[in-house]
Amino acid sequence: MNRRTLVTLLGGAAAWPLAVRAQQAEPMPRVGVLMAYAEGDQEGQAFLAAFREEFEKLGWMEGRNIWIDTRWVPAADAELRLKFAKELVALHPDLLLSHGTPSTATLLQQTRTLPILFVNVTDPIGSGFLTSFAKPGGNVTGFINMEPTIAGKWLQLLKEIAPRVTRCAILFNPATAPYAEYFLAPFRAAAASFAVGGNHSKGPRCRRA
Repeated sequence: MNRRTLVTLLGGAAAWPLAVRAQQAEPMPRVGVLMAYAEGDQEGQAFLAAFREEFEKLGWMEGRNIWIDTRWVPAADAELRLKFAKELVALHPDLLLSHGTPSTATLLQQTRTLPILFVNVTDPIGSGFLTSFAKPGGNVTGFINMEPTIAGKWLQLLKEIAPRVTRCAILFNPATAPYAEYFLAPFRAAAASFAVGGNHSKGPRCRRA
């Protein structure tokens, strides 16, 4: 599925309520949402509220002419994420919205036919979600949240704040950030230009000369 197909799908959504009213016997369109947050997380709730708001602008009111099934799972809880992904796919929604890399990967393990729109994914090509940005292919497309060169900017900002830092490490959790390699090449390139010894590890280590 390419972005043009997705835009057509969402852009034509404004016409769906008319079709639903004309054919009341048919089931309402359904969207499944897999959020990478605990349900009480304020940031996650804000993201979902924005999603619902945009749907309402297109004439879609949850519970009136569309179903939105939401599952909340902390990013590190792989077992619960798998359970919820299976539940959402079993509902056969018209669209799946996945938040984050682990959620997208888990949904793709369950379906290669239902349309998936991802958000807040860092490296969709390296993660195997897309063939390329120009031609995503398959049943998934979406939006990335960072360019890999941001890793060099992190180091640049650190040197501006603390010029005497000579060694620094990247902290990441492989369970929730399997895309860490995406950032390491630009990080190492920046480290060389700033004369900083760079590494990746399980914890941050910065030393002042």
